[in-house]
Amino acid sequence: MAKYIFAYHGVGSMAKASAEEVKQVMDAWGAWFGSMGKSVVDGGNPCGPSSTVRPDGSLASGGGPNPLSGYSLVEAASLEDAHRMAKGCPILKAGGSIEIAQCMDM
Repeated sequence: MAKYIFAYHGVGSMAKASAEEVKQVMDAWGAWFGSMGKSVVDGGNPCGPSSTVRPDGSLASGGGPNPLSGYSLVEAASLEDAHRMAKGCPILKAGGSIEIAQCMDM
């Protein structure tokens, strides 16, 4: 089985959410992770504000047009299998997206 990283993109609104809304979101993420079982290698974490290092070495705030908002690491038999797993992610319902990349063993 190969490992795939799920890079989440999308601005969250958890800071403005009520306690009940936060619980609903966290429950949805927990259910999604639970549905993948042992395929979840590392559930990951959300990310704070991102920055981009430009080719000249300078640092730009904001992470570009689609900044990273979190990540997870899963095992899957193929890209298609990883894609199938990703389709259930709660971030998609919130208008975010997921970038999938196979991790290469070196």
